Order: sequence, then structure tokens, then C-alpha cells
Amino acid sequence: MDDKTLESLKYPIGRFQMPETVSRDIFNSWLRTWEVGPDKLEQCLAGLSFAQLNTPYREGGWTVAQLVHHIADSHMNAYIRLRLTLTEDRPIIKPYDENRWAELPDCFTVPVSVSVLMLKQMHLRSVALLSTLNENDWKRTFFHPEQNTEVPIVRMVGLYAWHLDHHIAHIENLKKKN
Repeated sequence: MDDKTLESLKYPIGRFQMPETVSRDIFNSWLRTWEVGPDKLEQCLAGLSFAQLNTPYREGGWTVAQLVHHIADSHMNAYIRLRLTLTEDRPIIKPYDENRWAELPDCFTVPVSVSVLMLKQMHLRSVALLSTLNENDWKRTFFHPEQNTEVPIVRMVGLYAWHLDHHIAHIENLKKKN
């Protein structure tokens, strides 16, 4: 497999690109993705067989079930990071090893519907909170020690909107193949 093919399998909607400036319209479009994304994920999963849920979405990738649990885990961390950033000054977040989390036994035994429900509830709370923020709040940051980077809330909101669409595209691509 050539590099270009692998890149398109890994990033079916492309890599996240942060706009130079983020308007209220862009921010609201990201919030809309946060709002409808869990339902979109649930619809994407509808009708998948046990075998399809346990099929890697690409060669060398996680299974669809692992991917869905990863989405919930990742967005749970985003939810916590958001709340820390709004209540502390430049909190240092705790990174985690997403690959090791995806190998924990519950990722193979718990129905994906549990993680979809978690995602729905976290996004409901997150969107309610994010909708109240002003542009000064968007600039509040947390520090990511592995990346040695200050991450503003506005970037996190855009990144996680992309993240959800990115992984839904992985599942949709698998469905087209199978």
C-alpha cells in the first residue's frame, strides 16, 4: 500500500486544519457537529453485524467496536479538559495512551451502544456549556505536556468536531467495503 492510499485510509476527511480566525458562525457549526454527531454515529452503526463491529476499519487499525469506545473515551477526556480549563488557570492535563485504552477488555465485551449513550450525554452537557461561552472564554487554555503546547478551548472544540466526523467516515468506508 502506498503512502497516499494509507493517508486516505487513516484520514478519510483529511487532517484537522485550524482556521486562522474562528468566527461565531464557525464555532456554532462545530457545536452543531457536537450536538448531532452522536446521533449520526448511532445511525452509522445501525444494522452492523457482530462480525462487522469486530472488523478493523482499515488494515492495522482498531475494530469498529474499539473505535466507538475510543470516541467515547477521547470525548470524555475532552469534557474533563473543558471543565478544568473553565475552572482553573491553565491546567496541566493528564495525557493517556489511547492505544492501550483501546486494548482494555471492556472494549471487546461492552456493547457499542453503551459508549454511544455516554457520548450523547457528554455532548449534551458540553454543548449546553459551550453555548454560553464568549470569545474571551474560547481563548482559555490548558497545557498538554506530551505536546508541550497550550491548547485553547476554541481549538479543542474544532478538533473534537473533526474527530467525530473523522471516525464516522472510517466506519462509513468500512460499510462500503463490506
